[in-house]
Amino acid sequence: MRVIAGSARRIQLKTLEGMDTRPTTDRIKETLFNMLSPYLYDSIFLDLFAGSGGIGIEALSRGAMEAVFVEKNPKAMQCVKENLKKTHLERKSMTMSMDVMTALYKLEGEKQFDYIFMDPPYGHELERRVLEYLADSSLLSSDGVIIVEASKETEFDYVEELGFSVIKTKIYKTNKHVFIEPAGRKEIC
Repeated sequence: MRVIAGSARRIQLKTLEGMDTRPTTDRIKETLFNMLSPYLYDSIFLDLFAGSGGIGIEALSRGAMEAVFVEKNPKAMQCVKENLKKTHLERKSMTMSMDVMTALYKLEGEKQFDYIFMDPPYGHELERRVLEYLADSSLLSSDGVIIVEASKETEFDYVEELGFSVIKTKIYKTNKHVFIEPAGRKEIC
């Protein structure tokens, strides 16, 4: 896994051995960031279930002003920190080694994000818990976008009840990215 573009372009990132994390492949990451690139400059990015930090690091490399990485697995968080150091992006980042719900609560009132990306373990409805929290939260900026990486089978038919709209779904071989924004807003992605 590597950084695709920007200030840290081509730098190889460390990932955890085994099946504890599922790093987003370079090809999928490139597709995602080709969609986001025009909007990333000076944005504030939240990387939930960060794994090795590849998504947030890519955002920083491509011009995001700041990224917060949330990961409860201590070995994965060590990877995030090593990757931030290797890419010289640690000054633009904040790491939180804790579960996502605790981190969201701690960030409330402290930060507001233009992008909230999450890649939770599949099949546990963790994305739904996060979206339910964000529905009553001030963490997403008024023109912010939530991006969920999920299995192809994961349903998002409940998001309208939470006050969100699915604005785009990009389906890959085994998973998908779902782009979500507050309902009633013009598409910005």
